[in-house]
Amino acid sequence: MASIANQAVAARAKVVAPRSESRRSNNAAQIASSSKSVKQATFAGAKKLSAVSSNFTGAQVSRASSAAQSASRDLAMEIVAGGKPLGRKLKVAVVGGGPAGGCAAETLAEAGIETYLIERKLDNCKPCGGAIPLCMVDEFDLPEEIIDRKVTRMRMISPSNREVDIGSTLSENEYIGMCRREIMDDFLRKRAASFGANLVNGLMTGMEKPTTADGMYKIMYNDYSDGSKTGTKATLEVDCVIGADGANSKVAKDIDAGDYDYAIAFQERMSIPEDRMDYYKDCAEMYVGDDVSPDFYGWVFPKYDHVAVGTGTVVNKKAIKQYQTATRDRSAQKCGDGKIIRVEAHPIPEHPRPRRIQDRVALVGDAAGYVTKCSGEGIYFAAKSGRMCAEAIVEGSNNGANQIEERDLRTYLDKWDKKYWATYKVLDTLQKVFYRSNAAREAFVEMCSDEYVQRMTFDSYLYKTVVPGNPIDDIKLLGNTVGSILKANALRREAKKSRVGV
Repeated sequence: MASIANQAVAARAKVVAPRSESRRSNNAAQIASSSKSVKQATFAGAKKLSAVSSNFTGAQVSRASSAAQSASRDLAMEIVAGGKPLGRKLKVAVVGGGPAGGCAAETLAEAGIETYLIERKLDNCKPCGGAIPLCMVDEFDLPEEIIDRKVTRMRMISPSNREVDIGSTLSENEYIGMCRREIMDDFLRKRAASFGANLVNGLMTGMEKPTTADGMYKIMYNDYSDGSKTGTKATLEVDCVIGADGANSKVAKDIDAGDYDYAIAFQERMSIPEDRMDYYKDCAEMYVGDDVSPDFYGWVFPKYDHVAVGTGTVVNKKAIKQYQTATRDRSAQKCGDGKIIRVEAHPIPEHPRPRRIQDRVALVGDAAGYVTKCSGEGIYFAAKSGRMCAEAIVEGSNNGANQIEERDLRTYLDKWDKKYWATYKVLDTLQKVFYRSNAAREAFVEMCSDEYVQRMTFDSYLYKTVVPGNPIDDIKLLGNTVGSILKANALRREAKKSRVGV
């Protein structure tokens, strides 16, 4: 478990002139205030934000690494660009306004690049658990106003309903942030706009590739800025395109990026009685068992004034509603008779696409396939990939002065694969080992009760880094893991014999 996340978070090295501190503070305050207003009005009958915020304590990230990260964000890097001078600013279209697109657009616009962020659903509510690691709050300068809940207890429930609480090793200032995507995504888009990005309420319908080496891409899209349902046809010519348009990426199809297997995530937002919400004020639940999913888990994640109950599967997508019903049934004792206020479903990629770059087009986030198996985490990796791709463009273009080439975008891809490839492989292996049977899931939950496992797992998740372990404890952990797997195999064989006997 200690190798779930095996790369340290790199301090954000800005490739533009240091931003003004006063401008940063003013922008954050204004955007957070706007997001707060949206937050309060999203659901009918919602309580005032202050009423919820007062239930929580805990400061922003206060680790020693935070100071170094903050300082490094304001360092300017020497840039050596090999592209031809443009005589104007580089023009980049970012297709898709989720965490990947928002963070990419912010980085580009802050560097002075002419940036267009195209998003069809500006109030999008993606069916997403909404969990973010603590390091993301600091690394991406997220205000507390967009964090609905600070979870300090992750309750794992086995197929036999054995419960194990994970979180005993957390300090008083550590937590998993729970957000609503419509709030967080809106904040990131508005912050990108505050640095000069042009927000386009549109849906990309096609892309014409340039006919010359330094030609421009033509983006065809339907413009919905006038409020109409059908939109008006429009075009946009740009030098570079970042596809951040999700699992069904149109950009990926236009560059023949290849297919990948995907999961279906199904989620219901449920309003539950106040006393039930009190149970979830700092607690989230994960249910495992072949009743809730044959290859994933069911979840109950707390939001601002409701809970999100959901599940996902790759191997049996047609039965997703059956698995959702089972998740609701198993959580009913705690959720009570909740009222469903929103139903959401969406495909989730299972592995990176075969092609993620072609010429001056790059894919990031779900469009590239950056969702981890086993945990299903995608928000942090989406935001990180968007930023890394944009930084490669900024550096390769000398802050937008020069044309970029495919090799500039490949620096992003090389850095990404070097940093995170092992993480995806480890989580893929864990899913195959521990999600293959109910016996294996029982062993997995049992293993999660170990304090050392909890500490190493949480440190890896919260900070996206590996904390050096104690060699003796590592040996014990290896032994316990092997023992859990052997026990799971034995239980599975016994269960199979029992079925045959019947």
